[in-house]
Amino acid sequence: MPQLGFQELVLIFIIALLVFGPKKLPELGKSLGKGLREFKKATNDLKANWEDQIRDAEHSIEEVKQTVHETTRDINATDSTPAGTTATKETTSDGRSN
Repeated sequence: MPQLGFQELVLIFIIALLVFGPKKLPELGKSLGKGLREFKKATNDLKANWEDQIRDAEHSIEEVKQTVHETTRDINATDSTPAGTTATKETTSDGRSN
């Protein structure tokens, strides 16, 4: 989208002045400013919420990776026990093997 230059802004202002009149123009400017401010705030809130959701998802992925790594390590430890011996596993209070 092309940038608006000074001449274009002056033309828009003159047209708005002719259409709405000098008494209504300050009210419209105030309303427009308030609307833009609220839109910016909503956009920032949405962006912050999105970043929080991404951060939570990354944290969950890291937990799954760690669980898979621990399980793989446990399986490899069980496979590497000498023949005729039994690997003993301790279970923690949350049901995970050590």
